[in-house]
Amino acid sequence: MLAAVLVISSLSALFGMILGYSAIRFRVESDPVVERIDNMLPQTQCGQCGFAGCRPYAAAIAEGKADINLCPPGGSGLLTALADLLGRDAKPIAGKVKEKALAHIDENSCIGCTLCVQACPVDAIIGAAKQLHTVVEAQCTGCELCLMPCPVDCIRMIPIAQDLNTWKWPFPMDTAADRLCLVDLARPASAGSGA
Repeated sequence: MLAAVLVISSLSALFGMILGYSAIRFRVESDPVVERIDNMLPQTQCGQCGFAGCRPYAAAIAEGKADINLCPPGGSGLLTALADLLGRDAKPIAGKVKEKALAHIDENSCIGCTLCVQACPVDAIIGAAKQLHTVVEAQCTGCELCLMPCPVDCIRMIPIAQDLNTWKWPFPMDTAADRLCLVDLARPASAGSGA
């Protein structure tokens, strides 16, 4: 019995040293810019940017293969932060920017097929097969990926009511140049017009 314990302990220590050495020797350094961009993205993995997730989109932005305005869930705040980080001009978000909404499942129509559970990238829908499903509102990102697979159309998006916690001041747009315009509030509006 003691021999078996010693053999297993020594094998565990040997494999631990091999794994520790491998972690140091074969470490792959990632690009710190990609890490910073990925940390800024909303991590909804919704695919609205045309990439499989936020990490591939961050890598494409860092390599210059994708524009910074392809993430509607991030909104104008993300766009401004990415423009500041990368030294690029801020542009309007590509595609249709929808108001924030949460998924809601009609309990009378849900058949418990679990297709919406499988489609949700952030596990905001809970429920079991042939049981009622529900949405955890605190986790729902409003990506709408659960709408398409539902065979009975019992999921609908409900806009988030505007209150002091959810309202944000909209950025003014320079429609002639088709870009965001950050207003200098310290300078009067008439000073730039030459009046």
